[in-house]
Formats: sequence, structure tokens, C-alpha cells
Amino acid sequence: MKKTDLRTLDLNLLKALAALLDERNVTRAAARLGVTQPAMSGILTRLRENFDDPLFVRAQRGILPTPRALELQQPLQRILGEIDGLLHPAVFDPATATLDYTIAATDYALRAIAVPFLTALKQHAPHVRVALASVEDGPLQERLERGEVDLALTTPEATPPGLHARTLFEEHYVCALRAGHPAARGRRLSLRQFCALDHALVSYAGDPFHGVTDDALAQLGLQRRVSLSVKRFLVLPDILRATDMVAVVPQRLVNGVEGLKLLAPPLPIPGFTKIAAWHERGHRDPAQRWLRQLLFASCARPALQA
Repeated sequence: MKKTDLRTLDLNLLKALAALLDERNVTRAAARLGVTQPAMSGILTRLRENFDDPLFVRAQRGILPTPRALELQQPLQRILGEIDGLLHPAVFDPATATLDYTIAATDYALRAIAVPFLTALKQHAPHVRVALASVEDGPLQERLERGEVDLALTTPEATPPGLHARTLFEEHYVCALRAGHPAARGRRLSLRQFCALDHALVSYAGDPFHGVTDDALAQLGLQRRVSLSVKRFLVLPDILRATDMVAVVPQRLVNGVEGLKLLAPPLPIPGFTKIAAWHERGHRDPAQRWLRQLLFASCARPALQA
């Protein structure tokens, strides 16, 4: 018996064999594949040589498959189906999808971006699991390349080159203080009030008692009194509600926080841009594309005004 070598087997022959098995007619099989009848007869000859079997015999109406051809029919359908699946991935269905998605973010982004995203995700894709990681856990570029992280929530200045990126929003700062604070009666603190108050500062790195607000004050020849510095936002609302301190914080961190009043700062304080960044390896993946679009949509809602 002739032994067929997979290296010399043309996959188009398998498609032709499937058409012949379905149609049981050389003319109709040729039309299905878009070839001439003589070309189809030549393909059948090559199939017979590869499988060392007649495969089909003439009948009054068309052709009849041999037992060997019938034996090939089911595995042939499975193989061609798997190849088609490789070339045309299944459509992503969020309602039934089960996958893990890892987002690297700062403490700020976990509250300002991840929380509304997760709320939307549970409504549309309840079986997708999300791992929230810190952007400080290692080199971001390498983690994205290795697939340890699927998406990073960061700033343009901190984003490695060569990544896909999209701006999520422009953030600005507000003054947050307890709702019953004596200075919380209007919509804006005066510069004098602002500098006289005790301030709490969220400082992730660098001088723990100096931030962008101090730089803005210094340009006016003024300074404030920073009495408390914390590295994480989580504890800050409780501190503000229990004291007469004020904190200058990104607005999305304090939107909707119970017991706090938000006021516009008494001087211009430069905000920052927040972006999402991802690697080329997941750029075209249907599931990741859908998840990114959901995240973009959850960030598109306008921020509440102080």
C-alpha cells in the first residue's frame, strides 16, 4: 500500500474530496470549488494517488464513494472545520465568554477607572475574571510582552514606547473636605482660606509633603501647610470626614464619595492625562478588543462638576 506523506499533501485536495463526498457529482463539485470539470477530474486523479484508492466509482447518476472514501468523510469534516477555525476565530460572545484579563494600574486608576469598568463588565460579561495588578510590580513593557498584563492604565510620560495607546480622559483637581466643614459653604475657597487650612496629600513618590499644588502656589509666592502625607487614597476619605483637613485630589477619586464636599481650587493646578496602553500581541484579539471598548465606554461618562 502506498504511504502518503503529509508534507506533499495539498490541503486543497481535502477540500475537493469533501465537495465530492457532499455532491456525489464531479460537475457540481467543480462548480462549488470554482474550477472546470476537466480540472476537477485531474484533482480526483491526484486524490486517488494520494489515498491509493479509487475513492469514487461511476453510477447512473453521478458517482458513488468507496468504503475508504466513506471512512474518510467524518474525520475530513472535523479537520477542515478545525482549519477554518484557525483562519476565522469564533465570534466573541461576552455573555458566555470565560477568560482571564489582567489590568495593571495605579491606586488612582483602580478607583477612577477599574471600578466603573468592573461594574459594566459584570452586566455584560459575567464570567470574565479580572486581575488587578500594580504598575509598580515590574517593568511594564516586559510584562505586556510576556502576556502577564493585558492592559495598563497609566500616563503618557510613564508609557514605554512602541505600545498601542488611547487617551481615556483629561483629569483635573478639586478640593475635598468634609461636608460640614466651616469652609465648605461656598463653591470655592479663597487663597487665604486655602493656605490657612491643614492639608492632607496623597504622595506616591518623591517628597511626601510636596506636590503639584505646592508648585502652583510657589509661582504666586505662597505656600500651604501639609500636615499629613499618605501613599494610598483608600484611607483619605475617612481622614477628611473626621478632621478639618482639606485635600487637593483628582476629581474622579472623590466623585460620589459620601460625606465629602468638592470645591474648585482657588488657583489653577495642572491636571494630567490618563491613557490605556496595550501590546501588539493582543491588539487584534476579539476578546481583548471588546474588553478595551467596554473600558473606553466606561471612562467616557463626564465627570461630576465640583
